[in-house]
Amino acid sequence: MSGAEGKVVVITGASSGIGEATALLLAERGAKVVLGARGLDRLEALADRIIMPVPPLDDLRVEEWEEMIDINIKGVLYGIAAALPVFRKQGFGHFVNTASTAGYKTVPNQSVYSGTKFAVRAISEGLRQEAGDKLRVTIISPGFVRTDFVDAVTDPELRAQLAESREKFAIGPDAIARAIAFAIEQPADIDVNEIVIRPTAQG
Repeated sequence: MSGAEGKVVVITGASSGIGEATALLLAERGAKVVLGARGLDRLEALADRIIMPVPPLDDLRVEEWEEMIDINIKGVLYGIAAALPVFRKQGFGHFVNTASTAGYKTVPNQSVYSGTKFAVRAISEGLRQEAGDKLRVTIISPGFVRTDFVDAVTDPELRAQLAESREKFAIGPDAIARAIAFAIEQPADIDVNEIVIRPTAQG
């Protein structure tokens, strides 16, 4: 019997990429998956603003910064607010929050994105410390993953560079899904706090 069997797992961003791969894998392993995603049109519109690398700070895209903060930070907080009372009432639960390797290292043109991912790590670690011995918290920090974010980059030169890199060394979203499944499938007294997973060729 799989460690995921019978567990209820809520997955946001389940329409593609890591969310989709995670949903498929955990459902296959017997979990009951609850899926959420914005409409396709909304996803495509947001992809232009959220994907990395983002424009330099000199571009002063304040509205895009606010949207990134709303999704990457507030989205995690709202998820915690929705699930924490349920977890407390039932006496168990497991948060899995997606950060990024950008949450460890900031590089040019990723300042705001990187800042949001540092925040996800800080919030998740604080939650882990407050959670007590009945709740588990895992941070998944992926590197370069083979998803369709490259297609939404509007700068043709940058899009071509990213597409080339994606084809050379990006890992499939199923690798991230396996890491998430690993954390979820551990016995109740084991808390996998953080997993960093990236291509071997990523610097």
